[in-house]
Order: sequence, then structure tokens, then C-alpha cells
Amino acid sequence: MTTWDPNRYLRYADERSRPFVDLVARVDGEPRTIVDLGCGPGHLTAVLRSRWPDATVLGVDSSPEMIDRATADNADDRASYELADVATWVPQAPVDLIVSNALFQWVPDQLAVIERLSGHVAPGGTFALQTPNNYSGPSHRLLSEIASRPAYRELTEGLHDDRGTSPETYLDLFVRAGWQADVWETSYLHVLHGDDPVLDWISGTGARPVLAALPEGLRADFVAEYGAALRAAYPARTWGTVMPFARVFAVARRSR
Repeated sequence: MTTWDPNRYLRYADERSRPFVDLVARVDGEPRTIVDLGCGPGHLTAVLRSRWPDATVLGVDSSPEMIDRATADNADDRASYELADVATWVPQAPVDLIVSNALFQWVPDQLAVIERLSGHVAPGGTFALQTPNNYSGPSHRLLSEIASRPAYRELTEGLHDDRGTSPETYLDLFVRAGWQADVWETSYLHVLHGDDPVLDWISGTGARPVLAALPEGLRADFVAEYGAALRAAYPARTWGTVMPFARVFAVARRSR
């Protein structure tokens, strides 16, 4: 089982793209160089291109599957994609805009990494990020609870931890560095369709490390238990299944 599956991830492309659109809408200026950290399958390059048609865009992701999909799907001579680990990646030159959609919750010591990367933002440039903050919600609480049961816990320890970061933490990070920061939190009420849509959603993101750690037979048992718990927590209605999802946003601008 691969760590990231572009096809599964893109099943809810519209819902996953909405926070990125909202994030980019709060970025001022006309950046000439943009880096999209954790670019995934590259489907959001079009959002950047529609806002800044003359900018060059570099997408960076640690998943070979995602980079392959991004490269194959985007015929854009001003966009390119690089396979790299954001924890150690360094741009070749100062960047006008570093943007990241739902990446830094996966990065160990993310605040130190953000602080390091912000040093590569050009004067007057912007660092914009969004991270999930739904770890107190049923989807993650149930993931942690079930993964901690005796049948699974030795294989999944540390893979279902709370990785949320408060808005205040990001605000403090950028303001202490002397940047102007706009930080907020939003909860989306996603209306999902199909059979077990919450399980399908989280299997493509938050639950992926847990599922990847389990051998096939044990994984099937886990999915059965987790799916039943999610159906009870997120009851289907005639018009869809509602999944609340909280996200934290930060748009910080470096002084000139």
C-alpha cells in the first residue's frame, strides 16, 4: 500500500481545494516566484496560475506518486515540480510567495522548519499556510481510539497523534519575527456523498499512515471497525453526510 494515492486524494478535490482558494484570496501583491510546498498531484497550480498568470510556480512534494501525477497533468511551461522533503529542502533563490496547503501537520518540528523556510522569503514577500485542526473531532478521536486497541497498537503507535497547531502559535511565530500576520480559523461543513464517504475521505489523508502500517488482513479488520464507528458518528442523511472540518490559516508578510 503506497503512502499517498493521487486518485483517492482527488475524489474530494473540490472540498480539499476550498481552503487553498480561501488562503490564496488573502495574499496581497504580485509575486513573480511562487513555491507550493506539499503540492500533491498539482491540481492547485491552476488556482495560482489564475491569480498570478505571469508568475513561475514550483511545486514541492515528498511523494513520488504525487509528483509523477503533477508532472503528467500540468502542461505549463512556467510550472515545474520537484521531489523533495520539505524538512530539509532549500530554494535556489529568494521566493516572493511560499504557500502550503495541509502539509505542515505532517512535518516534525514544523515551527522550526517554517522559521527556516521563512528566511528564504524575499523582502516584502509572503508565507501563507493552512493546516487541519480537527484532531478533537470524531474522525480523529475514533482513529486514535481504534488504532490503540491491542490488535493494532504495536504497529500504529505514534501514527495517529494529535498534530494540530493553534492559530495563536502561528501568530506568535511570525509576529516575533517582525512580520505582519493575518491568522484565523474556519470550520467547513463538507457535505459528502456515496457509501462511507468519511472513511473514504480520511483514508486518503489522515488515516493513511495507520492503514499503510497494517498488513492486509489486519487492515481489513481495522477498516471494518473504523468504518462502523464513523458511520455512527457521521450519520448519512438523504441529501448527504455532513463532516465538519476545522482548519487554521496564516498569511504573513515580511517587511521590506
